Amino acid sequence: MLLVIDAGNTNVVFAVHNGEKWRGVWRITMQPQRTSDEYGVWLQALLKTQGLTPDDIEGAVIGTVVPAALYHLRALCRQWFAVEPLLASARLDWGFAIKMDNPDEVGVDRLLNGLAAHHTYGGPLTVIDFGTATTFDVVDKEGSYCGGVIAPGINLSVEALHQAAARLPRIGVGRPVGESAIGRNTVAAMRSGVFWGYVGLIEGIVERIRREVGPTMKVLATGGLAPLFSEGTSVFDHVDSMLTLNGLRLLAGRNPLPKLTVDRDFLVEG
Repeated sequence: MLLVIDAGNTNVVFAVHNGEKWRGVWRITMQPQRTSDEYGVWLQALLKTQGLTPDDIEGAVIGTVVPAALYHLRALCRQWFAVEPLLASARLDWGFAIKMDNPDEVGVDRLLNGLAAHHTYGGPLTVIDFGTATTFDVVDKEGSYCGGVIAPGINLSVEALHQAAARLPRIGVGRPVGESAIGRNTVAAMRSGVFWGYVGLIEGIVERIRREVGPTMKVLATGGLAPLFSEGTSVFDHVDSMLTLNGLRLLAGRNPLPKLTVDRDFLVEG
């Protein structure tokens, strides 16, 4: 029974996999200073809904792009589950080459997406992750990570537009009503610019990458806004919301899980 933790800039996702299937997936807003006890009380209650207890957890793996959150997440694993977590990093055995000038600077979420995508769908491929940033990650036929593109996330762009232009309101992200790109009021014009602007960004970057990789390249989308943008473009071959979690699960399967050297009773009482 593996506890999988994906800690991004916006949310932390917790999931439990029993070796055959996911037993539960839960998310909470990222707050880097949230303590291990806060996580523990919240997560223990959710585990109970699936008939699980902390004693059922036999290992853990953490992938995070927020270093400030790592201390509390590691303490959560040690104090509440009595396991030493495996920490995803470029220095682990990924089973593929990382063809970057400095592999250590690549966000582990991007490597995890590449690992899971190639394992599930084969290559060559590009993974588009709609997170705090919108990332495009290229994996070749052999599964090697070849680099990619980083663009501002759509929510960042919407917030910047509101803050920088005094008369423009804050809007939610959504598809404009109808197919017309011409907005008849300010909010409709903003929605059109945001949605169709990002569709154009997606299609344009994918086309440029395809020229370099080749016409057989698959395109995968993941992240919370992937289903929304799949309504506006046919460029995606697959939409997979579980890519990063599956990448963590696969990475844990390739690398030995660390052993906790401190007794559980000591951790709980201390």
